[in-house]
Amino acid sequence: MMNNLAVEVSQLRVQRGKTSVFDGIDLAIPRGQITGLLGPSGCGKTTLMRSIVGVQRITSGEVTVLGEPGGSRQLRHRVSYGTQGAAVYGDLSVRQNLSYFAALLKAPKGDVDRVIAEVGLGPQAGQLVDSLSGGQSTRVSLAMALIGSPELVVLDEPTVGLDPVLRSELWGLFRGLADRGVTLIVSSHVMDEALRCDRLLLLREGRIIADTTPHALLADTGTDDPEAAFLALIERDRSLSGDTRRSRREARADDGEASA
Repeated sequence: MMNNLAVEVSQLRVQRGKTSVFDGIDLAIPRGQITGLLGPSGCGKTTLMRSIVGVQRITSGEVTVLGEPGGSRQLRHRVSYGTQGAAVYGDLSVRQNLSYFAALLKAPKGDVDRVIAEVGLGPQAGQLVDSLSGGQSTRVSLAMALIGSPELVVLDEPTVGLDPVLRSELWGLFRGLADRGVTLIVSSHVMDEALRCDRLLLLREGRIIADTTPHALLADTGTDDPEAAFLALIERDRSLSGDTRRSRREARADDGEASA
């Protein structure tokens, strides 16, 4: 029977130099849903995504993706990763960029036409990428991520810098993919995008401070504003972290007195 989890992370530790990015986090991401990774810049969203797709050097722990070790060859055509500012050639047309990428992946014939239609770039297919608007360029990046019909699509802040109308259109595309059974992991620091996800992982300082749903997040914090809800969770986390540090200092002091 197929595991209903797309991603399982167990005791993931990532060290960058002398800095600990993750110190043993655990998480599970279900198949066929949109999972949002939300949190302020520098909280570890990109590092977590890189760990999931297998391009991040991890210190220890296990990352399982679609039943396989993260980054394994078996996942090459099943997982797609759209980075911020995806590498496209500005002096090539939309179709030429996608055809080149499809050839690298040995994607099925007709895949380029399919993804162009999916992201609504039919009229711009022959245009040079450098001549496109910001929103159209973002659609090219998304089209590249969809080449080969991946089962898991990981997108790092795909709506950054876009106006509300374009962001709404892109989220409509994401929802359509999820409705067809594709699993999406989408990072963002725009809190109102949380309401468009099925599940939320809220990160702060390399820790998951909430694994929840949009409805549960608002109910738990007693607000109807996702940004206010996230700020409430941060305050709660700060309070708990302060209590933990105080408890540790008191324990060390008690140990010192006992040994005196």
